[in-house]
Amino acid sequence: MQVISAARAEWIFPFTGLTPAQFRRLVRLVAERGGDSIADGRPGRQWALDLSDRVLLVAAYWRTNLTMRQIGPLFGVSHSAAHRVIDTLGPLLALAPMRRRPVDQIAIVDGTLIPTRDHRLAAASKNYRYSTNLQVAIDASTRLVIALGDPQPGNRNDTIVYRTSGIDQKLAGRPVMADGAYRGNPEVIIPYRKPADGSDLPTWKEDLNREHRTIRARVEHTLARMKNWKILRDYRRAAHTLTDAASGIANLHNIALTW
Repeated sequence: MQVISAARAEWIFPFTGLTPAQFRRLVRLVAERGGDSIADGRPGRQWALDLSDRVLLVAAYWRTNLTMRQIGPLFGVSHSAAHRVIDTLGPLLALAPMRRRPVDQIAIVDGTLIPTRDHRLAAASKNYRYSTNLQVAIDASTRLVIALGDPQPGNRNDTIVYRTSGIDQKLAGRPVMADGAYRGNPEVIIPYRKPADGSDLPTWKEDLNREHRTIRARVEHTLARMKNWKILRDYRRAAHTLTDAASGIANLHNIALTW
């Protein structure tokens, strides 16, 4: 028996963070990307759920971080079927790369630690858990996520991960703001540091640092909102799937802000 269905509008917002109208647009987007043409993966078998319910299942899994044996019965399918839905449909929810951005568009980048149980990628980090470092860049004006880096081991600092995750290439040619942890990347705008002799910064530098903190806080707010999708608080799946999940959550975050 199916408990949760996209046919009932009252289930959509609690399990996706989207309004029913936003969710319908998301389903159309997935359909345009070929979601309807993906088979179940077993010869002669059709999906037990229609496309909208499959999209809801993926979003609900990301939002609640229930186990497969919990999320499956809520949609009236087996845990293995829930696995297949997430594996096949999750990548279609990913954030589309931005084709054009204004040259003077200011990006803000920051890293966040995602507790990840797959130790093939995760590493013990400062939060005392095995984690991966995920780099996220937003547009300073709209607060929309514009780029994500590939997850890296959580024991690497931001200034290294900024280069190794590939996010520096995605933001190339654009002004980028970040905190002082990105020292060593000359193209990144960071706050002024205090002189080595311990003397105070000039007033004008303090004023600029204060303005820098005010603007840079927007990316921290975005990271906090993205973690409302609780899978980013404890990622139990294979580490190589984290890129698709984080990109899909970034897409849902953008949809909730704009549509």
